[in-house]
Amino acid sequence: MHALANRIEPSISAQAISKYEAGRMMPSSAVLVGLGRALEVSLDFLMGGQVETLARIEFRKHSSTSAKDRAIAESIVIEKVEDYLAIEDILYIEPLKDPFEIIRCDRVASFEEAESKALELRRQWNLGIDPIPSMTALLEDKGIRVIEADLPNRFDGLACEVKLSGGRPDTQIVVVSSRTNIERKRFNEAHELAHRVIRGSGNPEIKLEKAMHRFAAAFLVPAEHLRQEVGDNRQGITYHEVIRLKKFYGISAAALLIRLRDVGLLPASTVEYAFRSYARSWRTQEPQEIAADEGLGAFEKPVRYERLVWRALGEELISPVRAAQLLKLPLDTVEQGIRGPRAS
Repeated sequence: MHALANRIEPSISAQAISKYEAGRMMPSSAVLVGLGRALEVSLDFLMGGQVETLARIEFRKHSSTSAKDRAIAESIVIEKVEDYLAIEDILYIEPLKDPFEIIRCDRVASFEEAESKALELRRQWNLGIDPIPSMTALLEDKGIRVIEADLPNRFDGLACEVKLSGGRPDTQIVVVSSRTNIERKRFNEAHELAHRVIRGSGNPEIKLEKAMHRFAAAFLVPAEHLRQEVGDNRQGITYHEVIRLKKFYGISAAALLIRLRDVGLLPASTVEYAFRSYARSWRTQEPQEIAADEGLGAFEKPVRYERLVWRALGEELISPVRAAQLLKLPLDTVEQGIRGPRAS
């Protein structure tokens, strides 16, 4: 509090900040602006009151993340969630029914069981065995809020439970980093699906996160379809084939090699050799990343929130200024979106 007080203009005391936090005193508009600048958050974030806290946070992060990075990531997410909830309230949108109620289980005892759960979910959602064009669109269609945010460099994303004020039921959110490549983004989203279907591991020899990885890989790359693409009992695979398949299914090259091993299409020794030689760097550096406008990458962007804001604007439930704030766009851009381009 003392450090924050020293950064704010106009100057205030640490005691005043304590009173703001406890709800015993309200900051003036000038102090609010100063707090926003010091904390690098918007006034909407400071004045929002629906989100009490984020719970059960699962970060997709690198090992070098700091407590400060995590705090920044959480503040960014809370601001985004406040905006999301605000536009849903304006449009009187009720949350969808739990899409995992029928299939959810308390535990799986093997990797094969985790794979079976992935295929069961595909069947329940009538997805067939073909590649999924957009994981983001699929999650949004099933009522899962997906937010893309400019998170600190060392974060790929996070998932969490949002505790709401006023007796409202908790809700869940999936956040993807705008810096993360398409391959990792899709796998992370499939991984979050796994956590919503499988609550734990019934086998102490099976680590839960590895079971979630197996579910995600099976959901994105069904074994039957992969077998049709590469053939049975392969002894090796070319770089050209790996790149084609990873772009076809929208997963990383490393994940594809592991998938080929797990379903018995490549010998384990062949995959181990790959990771000791030509694929040694693939776990940290993706070969020939899928571009944001290439193939499946062109569809991996959340659109529901933006559509809701434009809908509220079209129904004149919010002003253009408010829409510009929610969309983080210049007012001129929003106004052009209302009236269309000017005639020359």
